[in-house]
Amino acid sequence: MNEKEAAIVELIRRNPYLSQQDMAETLGISRPALANLISGLMRRGIIRGRAYILSEENRVVAIGGANVDRKFHLKASVQAGTSNPSTVTSSVGGVARNVAENIGRLGHPVTLLTVAGNDADWQRIEQATAPHVELAHTALLPGRTTGSYSAVLDPDGEMAIALADMDVYDELSPEYIDAHAPVVQGAALAVIDLNCPKETVAHVQELSRQSGTELAIVPVSSPKMDRMPDDLDGVTWFICNRDEAEAYTGISVNDDASWKEAVRLLLEKGVVNAIVTAGSKGVMAGNADGIRHFPAISGVHVEDVTGAGDAFVSGVLHGHLTGMAFEDRIRCGLLNAGKTLASGATVRPELSAQQLKSEMEELR
Repeated sequence: MNEKEAAIVELIRRNPYLSQQDMAETLGISRPALANLISGLMRRGIIRGRAYILSEENRVVAIGGANVDRKFHLKASVQAGTSNPSTVTSSVGGVARNVAENIGRLGHPVTLLTVAGNDADWQRIEQATAPHVELAHTALLPGRTTGSYSAVLDPDGEMAIALADMDVYDELSPEYIDAHAPVVQGAALAVIDLNCPKETVAHVQELSRQSGTELAIVPVSSPKMDRMPDDLDGVTWFICNRDEAEAYTGISVNDDASWKEAVRLLLEKGVVNAIVTAGSKGVMAGNADGIRHFPAISGVHVEDVTGAGDAFVSGVLHGHLTGMAFEDRIRCGLLNAGKTLASGATVRPELSAQQLKSEMEELR
């Protein structure tokens, strides 16, 4: 055992019912980092029971993708059939992973359920994510590669082509969920993205309904809207963009009236809270109390749009978990998205609950 592991064992020996948060504070490390160390000790048989883990309020489980995103920036117009000079940038991504990191930075205990290859891309994801998110339940699959997304951008920043290798997420099966059912059933909120197969989304919906866990569904793209459940019964939050709303509701969203109608149709399917986003035009959001438009944060200098949608989702869910009024939950999401757009990072590194609270107060 290393020094940290030995200290953990000693703390548990003294008090088997010590919470992970108290243990992390005593050791001066983050709670997700502690959880990953404990998981390693359990796998090696050094810790056998789970008596020391107490239920934690507002625990979140995020289910879905964890990718490495690469962008190839062409130095000249693309030429087919030959090598094209470019520069490349890369970052850690994936909707569920991005949401989990945002929520972890905002102070909520969060677990990520995902699958990946046992490769260098996963090691990079793990290094970036583990300080904020518990990764102990990740399945590393022999012979599979970690999810990746690669975009080729012309000199004007327009996409020439994009390539996605997401086959590994076929392994996010109902059987995988069942193996980790206590994680879902013991959470206050589950967040699932549509990298998961349709049958898995439906299975998590039913599992959440049975256990009383609140559920948020977050799409990843219009082509994957066929993975949506047939109804939204038991779903607390459904957050999508206008293209995704069109694919699911079957109506064209081309003005405020149809935008509002799309939200109404989503609510009609059984969801408690529905939001349809439209970038710089803001969002249309509603529940049983009504539907209204919220404008985007003005005056934002956009560095990079990557991760802004996930930041919006995370801000809304943070507001929900902390008991904000509905309007403030939406504004919290819009503010986090705006700050992420301006940061150039997929998840802004300065994010914390106190930082977001201060920014909300400045907004008023």
